[in-house]
Amino acid sequence: MYDDLARPPLRAASLRRALAPDGWRVEVVEQAGSTNAVVAERARGGEPAGLVVVAEHQTAGRGRLDRTWLSPARAGLTFSVLLQPQLAAADRAWLPLLAGVAVVRAVRDQAMVDAVLKWPNDVLVEGRKLGGLLAETVSPGGVVVGIGLNVTTTRAELPDDRSTSLRLEGAVTNDRDILLRAVLRELSAVLADVAGSRREYAELCSSLGQLVRVELPHTSIEGTAERVDDVGWLVVDGTAYGAGDVVHLRSVR
Repeated sequence: MYDDLARPPLRAASLRRALAPDGWRVEVVEQAGSTNAVVAERARGGEPAGLVVVAEHQTAGRGRLDRTWLSPARAGLTFSVLLQPQLAAADRAWLPLLAGVAVVRAVRDQAMVDAVLKWPNDVLVEGRKLGGLLAETVSPGGVVVGIGLNVTTTRAELPDDRSTSLRLEGAVTNDRDILLRAVLRELSAVLADVAGSRREYAELCSSLGQLVRVELPHTSIEGTAERVDDVGWLVVDGTAYGAGDVVHLRSVR
């Protein structure tokens, strides 16, 4: 049983029925260390594409640059999907960025919150982090995309004032079932139109036109984020960077 009426559990059976026609096989687990790790292990065992594992409580979630992603039970959406897309190599490199487009579409359409993206795949509202994504390659030919989204997380439950949740941003809905359905359906739509979704990423990416600092393992550079190149790297003052933490300094648009 759950003891927080403001945070009901996901309706697993109705999610499975609703999303099966779109090719998604949704499994809801009460707790997992990392949903990415769970899905990656299943992929190595021969699981086909379309698996979605959602954890009501994730205890050892991982973000980019080995950061942790922690959330109270049922306060957010923490899930991973298994993809085996038939895409060109350059388009495959764009998968985590395209998944970010799906999340932003769902948040804007269902929660009516004006989310944007920070390169490569943080979801922001007014500069505060609402969610993030992490993609990992698994053999043979699979990609696991993990998504974390703060839904009803309170200010006291967030790690710092640079983070936020849909509740704090005045979302018109905090229904996690609705949000999960929307994200997965938008992900299907994004993958059906990769070229158009790549253009949309550029429109949604708040890093472009900004003076940024790219923090690399042993140094950092500052410059203007000009564009995202054909393989999803961020071009800053003519040089492309495929990794690193981006800090927005100010707009130069």
